[in-house]
This record gives sequence, structure tokens and C-alpha cells, in this order.
Amino acid sequence: MSTDNTSKPMLATADAPAENPAAADGSVTAVDPRLLVREQGLSGYLGEFKRKMKAGDLGSIPVVVGLIIIWAIFQSLNSNFLTAGNLSDISVAMVGTGMIAVGIVFVLLLGEIDLSVGSVSGVAGATFAVLNVTHGMSEWLALILAILTGAAAGAIHGYVFAKIGVPAFAVTLAGLLFWNGFMLQILGSNGTINLDSEGLVAKLTSYYFSDVAAGYGLAAVAVAAYFLSSFLDNRRREAVGVPSRPLSEIIVRTVALAVVAFAVAIMFNQYKGLPLAVVIFLVMLVTTDFVLRRTSYGRKIFALGGSVEASRRAGINVVMIRTSVYAISGTFAAIGGLFIASKITSANQGAGSGELLMNAIAAAVIGGTSLFGGRGRTWNALLGVLVIISIQYGLALQGIASPIQYMITGGVLLATVVIDAVTRKTQKTAGRA
Repeated sequence: MSTDNTSKPMLATADAPAENPAAADGSVTAVDPRLLVREQGLSGYLGEFKRKMKAGDLGSIPVVVGLIIIWAIFQSLNSNFLTAGNLSDISVAMVGTGMIAVGIVFVLLLGEIDLSVGSVSGVAGATFAVLNVTHGMSEWLALILAILTGAAAGAIHGYVFAKIGVPAFAVTLAGLLFWNGFMLQILGSNGTINLDSEGLVAKLTSYYFSDVAAGYGLAAVAVAAYFLSSFLDNRRREAVGVPSRPLSEIIVRTVALAVVAFAVAIMFNQYKGLPLAVVIFLVMLVTTDFVLRRTSYGRKIFALGGSVEASRRAGINVVMIRTSVYAISGTFAAIGGLFIASKITSANQGAGSGELLMNAIAAAVIGGTSLFGGRGRTWNALLGVLVIISIQYGLALQGIASPIQYMITGGVLLATVVIDAVTRKTQKTAGRA
């Protein structure tokens, strides 16, 4: 009987020794590199940091460094820039654009674009104003219907794109024009509807928790939640034998977060207190980050951004995911529009126009979300909008005109896109993309 040389070799176990002991003795056991990094302590982390830099895995480092430089420059030009009042005003002013940018992050993760968000945000503000002020509808019901209007607009764009196959650029460009016209139509000939300065929407940006316990309490809850989440996640990883962070690293990260969180709380308490707008924005960021990183729906979005065909073959409902993502974009555009209307306590014909669309897209990209799809987090919207609003407020303190603000913001956006493209190319060279 002949021997079958094509059969699979037996694996060496405690009861069955390897067929070639010499080869087995010279072999090297595969070890997860993350375990080696953590076993080597500080030197291991420094080496891992250098490796990531060479591979183009920059993460949020460029935008954080850029934000620090921007703040340092404006503080050197005007000592009022880093005062509690100015920073608090920046925090509230960024929420409207930041909310829209969160929706843009979802769309960019697919590798697509949504040009309609500015107009949709204007429609939401106008819808609320018409229903509440003109027709006397209750504020809560008008608020809900305004948000649903944005969700419906986004779902229409997503369905036409995903089901019919019209390019997203064309669909949302048409949406930009249509919804802008719709907003002008419902506002009527007057063009401006003033909101109740003491009403629900107005308080979105005007209400502050003046009790110092609110700011410190939120900081403490955030730090505790982060520690418990990281600790429990590590316990689950250890239980199934997956590499996890050591307790010392979790403590260091928690301490760093505590320093930032309580510094922000101190800053708010030195002015009017903790802004309601910032609390809502943070809740939205935490919720959307959880959806993207901890749910199967979020994983499907990332998968689509990586490869549509591979996702389809894996059984992902491409039409449903794309349609729902655009509905999410429209929803956050509507929420952002309500915050913008709250800031000026009115809905007018200029809502959603000007630089709003570009600022929202720029915020998502500057924060670290890739234009090519498949990479980004909703927290990128926070970092990006902080950069943009900081530039605007800093230049305004210097009395610099809007054209220069546009030029500088455009330069920052171009630099970010270049970094993104170079990073992507570097990652492909390193075999990480």
C-alpha cells in the first residue's frame, strides 16, 4: 500500500510529539505583539509608538497637536483667548456645526458625501418655527417633527442613492437646492420668524447649570464610567484569552482623562457654569461612538466603507445600511439646525447657507475621519469643530475679516486631506490598509 504524502501533518501535542523534533526545537512560538509591548513596559510603548508613526497610523495626534498650536498662537496674540468666558462661548458655538459633523462622519465612513446637510438643517429650524410660532403647536411636538423632517429627507437621499443607483454627490446636491427652496417657501415673504427667547429651543444654547456640582459631577461620572468600561472590557478579554491592557495602563489613561475632564469643569464653573448644549453634544458623541464600535450595525458601516462588494457577499443589506446612514445624517443635520436656530433665537432665509456645509464636512475630516471611507470615529467631529471654531473666534478677536477666515480654514482642510492621503498610502506600503 502506497503512502499518501499529501495528507495534512499531525499537530504536536503533549501526547503526540512533533514528527520533526529538530525543526520543532528551532521554531519560534507566535506571540501577539501587543502582549510583548505591554510586557516591555515604557520602552515597549515607545517602540510601538515609533512603529505606528512609520506605518502612518497617526490617529488623532495631528489634530490634537494642531489644536494646541492654534490655541498657543492666539493666546500669544490676545490674552483673552484662553479665558473661561471665551472658551465657554467656543464650546457652545461649536455644538450646532458639531452635530451636523457627527452625521457627516457616518456618511464618510461609507466613503460617500452628503451635500444637503446645510439645507436640511435650515429646513429643521424653519419647520420648528412655523409649527410652533405661526401655528401654535407645542414646542416638544414641533421639535420632534422638525427632527423627523431631517430624518425623512436623509432617508430619501439614501434610498435614491442606494436603491436606484444615482451617485450620492448628485442626489445630495439636488437635495441641497430642493430643501433650500422648501425652507424659503415655508418661511414665507417675511423670511424671518423669531423664537421665544425663553422657550425650549432657545434654552438649548442659553441654559447653564450654574451649580458647580453639575460640572464636577459630570466630570466624575465620565471618569468613573471610562474606568469601569475599560476594566470590565479587560476582564472579558482575559476570560477568553484575548490580549488586554494591564491595570496600570488603564489607571494612567483614567488619570489623564480625569485631568482633562476636571480642568474643563473648572473652566466652565469660572464663567456661567456647565452649558446644557455641551452636555447634549457629549451624550450624542458617546451614544454614536457606542453604536459604531460596539454594535453589529456599526461594524457593517465600517465593512461597507472597506469594500461594498465584499460586504454584499458577506450578506450585508447594502441598501438598508446606506439608506439608514443617510437618514442618520439628516437627523443630525436637523438637530444641528435647531441648535443654530437656538443660538440666534430665530429661523431665517440665511439658515443653512454660507460656510455651514463646508465647516461641517471640514470638521469631520480635520478631526481624523478619512475621506476614503472605513476609518474614523464620531469623536473626530468634536476635535475638528474645535479647530474650526477656535480659528474663527481667534481671528475675530484680532479683528480679521471673514475672507481671511475662509482662506485659513481652507488651508487647514487641505493640509488635513493631504495628511490623510499620505497616511493611507503609507499604510498600504506597510501592509496595514
